[in-house]
Amino acid sequence: MAGRHRKPTETGRKVARISAFAAMAAAPLGVAGTASAAESTSSAPSAPSVERSATWEKLAHCESTGNWDADTGNGFKGGLQFTPSTWKEFGGRQYAPSAEQATKAQQIEIAKKVQDEQGWKAWPACTKKLGWR
Repeated sequence: MAGRHRKPTETGRKVARISAFAAMAAAPLGVAGTASAAESTSSAPSAPSVERSATWEKLAHCESTGNWDADTGNGFKGGLQFTPSTWKEFGGRQYAPSAEQATKAQQIEIAKKVQDEQGWKAWPACTKKLGWR
């Protein structure tokens, strides 16, 4: 795999497991424990829904000024700026040889698969700028 789209690190997985364990441990504390847990995570950015097209439109606006046909010659293509290897790895070639040749809906479908495996860090600059991570 090349470019910005990397597999999640073991560190990220450990943090998720520890968070889940902490939530289960706090559950018997009742309402007060739940409120404390909610307060401690309230400063974290809220992750947008991958099911909303507005989420992908915001990301594409940042990545490619919303141009779903983008091919600027920098190695990233389409509205969500896929590398050719990521496009291929996540099944994009079933739709088009390259991301910029696929429809917006097809690009979003592949992006959901990428996001499911790699999280929002697959688009590091824009998701940080948007406050999604």
